[in-house]
Parts: sequence; structure tokens; C-alpha cells
Amino acid sequence: MRKKRNPMLAEPVTAHVEKFSHDGRGIARIDGKTTFIQGALADETVIFQYTRQKKDYDEGRLLSVVKRSSHRVEPRCPHYSLCGGCSLQHLDGPAQIHEKQALLLDLLERTGHCKPESVLPPLSSDLWHYRNKARLSVRYVQKKNATLIGFREKLNPRYITEIEQCPVLNARIDAQITHLRGLLDRFLQPQSIAQIEVAAGDDDIALIFRHLSPLSPEDEEKLIEFGKVADFRIYLQPAGPDSVHLLYPKEASEFLTYTIPEENITFQFHPNDFTQVNAGINRLMVQRALLLLALEPEDVVLDLFCGLGNFSLPMAKHCRQVVGIEGSEAMVRRAHMNAVKNGLVNTEFHCANLEDELEIASLEKAPFSKVLIDPPRTGAMTIVKHIDKIAPQRLLYVSCNPATLARDADILVNVHGYRLTQAGVMDMFPHTAHVESIALFEA
Repeated sequence: MRKKRNPMLAEPVTAHVEKFSHDGRGIARIDGKTTFIQGALADETVIFQYTRQKKDYDEGRLLSVVKRSSHRVEPRCPHYSLCGGCSLQHLDGPAQIHEKQALLLDLLERTGHCKPESVLPPLSSDLWHYRNKARLSVRYVQKKNATLIGFREKLNPRYITEIEQCPVLNARIDAQITHLRGLLDRFLQPQSIAQIEVAAGDDDIALIFRHLSPLSPEDEEKLIEFGKVADFRIYLQPAGPDSVHLLYPKEASEFLTYTIPEENITFQFHPNDFTQVNAGINRLMVQRALLLLALEPEDVVLDLFCGLGNFSLPMAKHCRQVVGIEGSEAMVRRAHMNAVKNGLVNTEFHCANLEDELEIASLEKAPFSKVLIDPPRTGAMTIVKHIDKIAPQRLLYVSCNPATLARDADILVNVHGYRLTQAGVMDMFPHTAHVESIALFEA
């Protein structure tokens, strides 16, 4: 028997929004129950409609604002209300970074049971056209005889938002979105394209077309012609990530480049390598890391989750040696390649599983004076639980998830006795709820 829909879900409700949630929704208390309202801001009175009811909390979507927050702004993107690519365009830029800083400090106190001795000023850069990495979903809709290109919808992730522009994407890519749709609409087999991976270096743009069936010579030629007109590099991906290969221009290198000009370092990377999405913030972040670590000529530094050497190579210019460890063999090769190309002979890179206690224990006798950790969203629990095996004087933790940073800070401070001396946020993803942060721990 089909469960009857709760009539309460259909009725508009007026509520006062008390605060902001970690994922960018307004939080109201209605009859003692927490309600998350998509699109609402703190200190607003709103009319909303319930979309979901659960035992411990409810969810709703904004219908109208009765009393506006002074920080509410008009979203720049015409697709913002539907598209799931951004969640904070209705909140002004300074307020966004303030909320992210407040979230970090709240999590450190509640989960980490610690407070930084000083709070670092937030790092900010360009708010628009900053995003150099993205994955655009693609779907051919037979009924419309048209191709959709965009991000998933906010409230219905099964569906793709049909976008004509994206003001957070790299400007050169934003300018080509409608042309991309027109390109795929002219394909003999438009249903073969499942997604387009976007990667931008300092000078070049790469698009990786994931195709589910072999492309006809005619469709490949259309991609090549598009690459010529837009001045993009075109890659094909017929299967897994290892199948990515350059289609156009044939004579070009497979690698893109980005620089850390303050350190005179140039990195080469493959379009499907992990790199930071925001070049401006990445440069500021590297400089802040060097400042906080206070590297000395005799320091030997351990860089965990080193990737292609984004922190390793700049650090190597200021200390005796850097040892980078990473879980991906491909990224270890990339880090070594970049060290060689930049003439850095005081680095070495190794592949290891950094969730394996034995791997951490093997570092026990190495003379590392300082450690940098830049883990994935899951954090670095295994490392921090056994940090006494390494016993650095300074540990700099770069985090893409403040919840796991706070969890790991609890271990570092309250188990191993480190002081959390400085912490702050970096606006790597403006207009989203994503929080990038950095924290310095000292013995």
C-alpha cells in the first residue's frame, strides 16, 4: 500500500532563521525541531516549504524572504537557483568567508576540544572565474533532440542543469559552454559523450571527453575543429582514467603547466592529475605554508600526501631536504619529474599507503624536524595517532574538510601534547560551502 504524503509538506511555513549550517543552509527551530532551509540566511524571516521530514530534523526550500539579511545579494549566475555547482551566491563574499572561519573555529572547539592561540586572517582571491578544474555532466535527451551540459541540480542530483554560462568556471571555458552544446548536438552519436572533464593551466585549457562508445571519424574531426577554433587541447577517454589520450593538437605535450612565481617554480601536470582548482589561492596558500613552517637551512621536512610536489618543491628551496610520500605511483613519478625540471636535487619521493600503521612506524628513525600534511577529506587519523614515531617540532596541517581536521587536532593536542598555535581558512571555492583551512601545531 502506498504511503500517504504528509499534508504538512505542502503547506508554506513562516520561520525565523537563527544561524547558518556547514553546508550553506539556514537553520530554524520549529516546535523544538531543527529545520534546514535551502536558500535562507541567518537572521532572516522566511516563508518556506517542507521538502523532507526525518526523525531528528526536517528540510525545506525557500519560497520568499519576509525580512532580509543585510548580507543577502543577488546571485550573479542565472542558473543559481537550480544548479548544484554553487550554494552561497546569495551571500556576499566577506560574509561567506566569515561563516567559513566561524565553522572552522566552532568545530575545533566542539570536536577538537582546542582553540588556536591566534586566528590567521582568511586568504581570499578572485571570487569569479577562479575554477580551473571541473567535471561537467553530459546527457543527450532524445525527446528534445538536444544535449544537456552542466552540473547536477541542487535538489534533484539525478538531473543535469542546462546551463548557458558559469561565472565561477575559468573565463575561457565559460565563454565556450553554448558552443560546446552546439558541438555535441551536431554529433552523429551525441549519446556517446557522458562527461567533459575540464582542466586549465596558466596558459592552456584541456577538455577530456569521456565517451561510452567509439567515436566516428566525423565526430572526432568535429572535436578537432572545435579545439582549433577555441584554442583548447582535446583529450579522449574511452574507458578508465588510464585511457585518457591527446586527440588535438597531436604535436603538443600531454602536460599543462602552472607556476608558483614567488618561488620561480613551474609544475607540469596531466589534465586528470589532482591539482588545486584555484590558482590564486594556491599561490597564497604555498606562501603561507612556507611562512608558518619557518624553514631553516638545516631542516629536513616530511611532506605527507605530497601529490605532484605542490608544497614539496617550494619547501625544498628553503631547507636541506624534503621527503615526499604519496599513495599514487603516478603522482610520485610526477613529483620526481617536476623536481628534476626545476633543478631541485634535495628532494626524494616515495609511494606508500599512509593509512597503514607499519608505513608510519617505518619513519620512526628519520630525522624530520618539520612535517606538512595535506590529506584527502578523510583526514590523517593514522598519521596523527602515531605522530610520536616522527615527533616533529612543527606540524602544518592543510585540510579540505574542517570536520576531520578538528578530529585530528583533538588527537594532536589532547593526546600528544601539541599546541595549536595558529589556524585559519582559505577561500579555495568561493560561493560554495567547501572550507579549506590550515593549522599549525607546535611541540
